[in-house]
Amino acid sequence: MTVPLPTATTRWRCTLCGNLTRFDVTRSSKVVEYVHLDLAGEPTVEEREVVSETIESVRCRWCNAVDQVELVDRPGTDS
Repeated sequence: MTVPLPTATTRWRCTLCGNLTRFDVTRSSKVVEYVHLDLAGEPTVEEREVVSETIESVRCRWCNAVDQVELVDRPGTDS
């Protein structure tokens, strides 16, 4: 089950316990990074571009429910 990302007007909510703030998110990303190696060979990522990203699952930290997350309106937004 793919879970949509929250937007400026929506947020996640666990349908079982009502949690709005704590989630474990498993995501797959395809990124292009500019990596700079210093003279000792230590890498530092200086630029990162996300080409694609998919949320694979979201688990509630309060009740451990997996994929029981819905998008709800944020308070104070006119959706």
